[in-house]
Amino acid sequence: MHAFYLLSVWLHLLAAMIWIGGMVFLAMALVPVIRRLKDQEVATTLIHETGMRFRWVGWGCLGLLLVSGTVNLAYRGFGWTDVWSGRIVQGPLGQVLGFKLLLVAVILLISALHDFLIGPRATALGQADPTSLEARRLRRQASWLGRLNLLLALIVVALGVMLVRGLP
Repeated sequence: MHAFYLLSVWLHLLAAMIWIGGMVFLAMALVPVIRRLKDQEVATTLIHETGMRFRWVGWGCLGLLLVSGTVNLAYRGFGWTDVWSGRIVQGPLGQVLGFKLLLVAVILLISALHDFLIGPRATALGQADPTSLEARRLRRQASWLGRLNLLLALIVVALGVMLVRGLP
């Protein structure tokens, strides 16, 4: 059973690295390059195609994080009844875990909003008229949602470190 737990923790860390690394790449490498492109049609197509490819990777990682996180909690003696009853958030470490789980829920909501509503609308408007004010507004919204998600993900990692290494 211990080997299964170690595998679950390894998969949890791997999924987090791939998902967060992908967001860092998009924010720090791809988006700045796209903003310098003169041809907005090419820029829109590039960000759309990259985003569609990363969507599958990102949601796969999020799914793996949810499954492995649940396994990790179960290995530590927590089940869904502890989540719903509030027992899981008792004590200082429980409060850290509760805050982490709350941020994970917010991340999932922001990701869905970005990937399935604002991003596709921005792309459709950008492809129809790259100079459209509405397309630019939606691109800006999508960009800020992506940055917010990255920031929240980094906070979740910090909370995870506190859970396994103790509070500062």
